[in-house]
Amino acid sequence: MLLALDTATGSIGAAVLADGAVLAEVTHQDSRRHGELLAPAIEEALAGAGASMRDLTGIVVGVGPGPFTGLRVGIVTGLVMARVRGIPVHGVCSLDALAEQAVEEQVVDETFLVATDARRKEVYWAVYAVHHGRPVRTDGPGVAHAADLPDSVRCLPAVGRGPLLYDSLRHAGGPVDASPGYLGRVAHRALSGGTDQTGADGILLPPEPLYLRHPDAAVPGPAKLVP
Repeated sequence: MLLALDTATGSIGAAVLADGAVLAEVTHQDSRRHGELLAPAIEEALAGAGASMRDLTGIVVGVGPGPFTGLRVGIVTGLVMARVRGIPVHGVCSLDALAEQAVEEQVVDETFLVATDARRKEVYWAVYAVHHGRPVRTDGPGVAHAADLPDSVRCLPAVGRGPLLYDSLRHAGGPVDASPGYLGRVAHRALSGGTDQTGADGILLPPEPLYLRHPDAAVPGPAKLVP
């Protein structure tokens, strides 16, 4: 069984999967309470699947891109749980989960854009093509003002919260936040593929935050002497 966690957006959630099928999924919408809501979501998802920590053979974490604090909560939780159980932990780009859901729900069937809220009037974005009924990332992930994206990108049908926030993007409908269930499905397919899909350009990534930009907070510099 896989436990999938994602805290890259305002949606905080956990899902339990067996052989790529989602047995239980729990999500909460709250961009400020990742630390409070994730643990109860994990417990509820495990209970809903009729499983316990002992049944887990791997953990999948959404590595973003996303906000600094929220993203760390999911990744650190996954790493700690994996260490306790002695099982592997895999990272997946959270935009890939959105793309997977959009194709599965037949929201898009051509090249499309995934864009999520990056705050500062920016979006996290990636472009996907649909091959054999599956999304394949062809550009990104990146971060930019929606209006500054190339015309060839802005004209694509877009899913995610970004097109709801910025009129310069062409809204296609569909999911707005990453689903832990679809995150787990992306990872399961990669793990079952029998090929090396790990690395910076692969589907499976190290369980490390994909920030894409510097944080708002900075370490104070040395005190200045006042004459």
